Amino acid sequence: MQCSWKAVILLALASIAIQYTAIRTLTSKPFQLCPVPSPQNCGLLGGPETESPIEGRAGCDDYPYFSFNASRKTHIMVLATTRSGSSFVGQLLNQHADIFYLFEPLYHVQTTLIPRLSHSRNAADRRVMLGASRDLLRSLYGCDLYFLESYIKPAPANHTTDKLFRRGASRALCSQPVCDAFGPTDANVEEGDCVKKCAALNMTLAADACREKRHVAIKVVRVPEIGDLRALVEDPRLNIKVIQLVRDPRGILSSRIETFRDTYRLWRIWRATGRRPYNLDLSQLTVVCEDFLGSVSTGLSHPHWLKGKYMLVRYEDLSRNPLLKTMEIYDFLGLSMDKSVEEWIQTNTRGSTELSAKHKYGTVRDSAANAESWRLKLSYDMVEYTQATCQKVLHQLGYKAVKSAEELKNMSLSLVQDKTFVPFS
Repeated sequence: MQCSWKAVILLALASIAIQYTAIRTLTSKPFQLCPVPSPQNCGLLGGPETESPIEGRAGCDDYPYFSFNASRKTHIMVLATTRSGSSFVGQLLNQHADIFYLFEPLYHVQTTLIPRLSHSRNAADRRVMLGASRDLLRSLYGCDLYFLESYIKPAPANHTTDKLFRRGASRALCSQPVCDAFGPTDANVEEGDCVKKCAALNMTLAADACREKRHVAIKVVRVPEIGDLRALVEDPRLNIKVIQLVRDPRGILSSRIETFRDTYRLWRIWRATGRRPYNLDLSQLTVVCEDFLGSVSTGLSHPHWLKGKYMLVRYEDLSRNPLLKTMEIYDFLGLSMDKSVEEWIQTNTRGSTELSAKHKYGTVRDSAANAESWRLKLSYDMVEYTQATCQKVLHQLGYKAVKSAEELKNMSLSLVQDKTFVPFS
């Protein structure tokens, strides 16, 4: 007897829910929502001491972070989408000596729970992904890296793994005491060198290194909207500040076509032939614009729960004046800029033909020119379609529409309006 397609979908969704439940159950240190700590204990201010409700499980006292003063750390989240310049922004934070940085840990959640569905609009998929993501982020901001092990495949042995996604993008994970291959004078270790020379990652040492830093920064590209993070932002123990990075959707589309060649194969056919394939997955564009519109609309409406915790940054503004914009970001975070941050900016945003310029992040070589280089890579009909589909968010973010192929290719005319987005303070 054949199952109906509805029954198959229901079985698949049930399987996802079971996987997530199993992971939450089997994790070595399951997340427990401890009340806001007081100096006397891990209970509510003025309330009785909190005990672990399940024998043998970790209670509040087993999470050293929760015994800290909540103001000790500023937790930073870079909220973005793929190919929007988020790797560059992450590195601006990664260079700071007092910041422990993690590059997209939610990659492991997505590949474990809903592989191949990173842009799924299915409500059930989204709930599963967001629930797991919020739990993991809360644990990581508390330097509980063991929680992440439940999503790493194959599972770490003795809290040691060589499968952490983009481990080499974090200075803290490529330096002592986590890695002995490099010393204090090795200031700019390349990601590839870190992966080659550092041994497998010891999660215990990594967690210790995290606790030694004053701040934790995490780059996230798998959470659709700022509203999905409200529970974390409102948690007084975390003191999260969100930097939402946006980019012209036309530029994002162009970059994805070049980077994700298999996934965006039909878009490349459209660009090459001038004919849009009938089976083109338009959600690859519409999802970006819908998420941007929903998230930015929330952020710029200044809800009370985002007061002092939200800053909108356009990739193009950062590319045109990286040092000034970085200073604004650090001012919003309440941090002083290290000299190492300024030096990294100088090295990674100036045009260069030297070998030292071969491993650059998002705004490679001439960062200002790179910001609008997509105009030379997309056909006018693709740009025209994008402008019609994303009209609202383009207007909201200050990106100008072009009305002809000639205007599109005229690089002397910028398509980025001068627009100021003041952080909500």
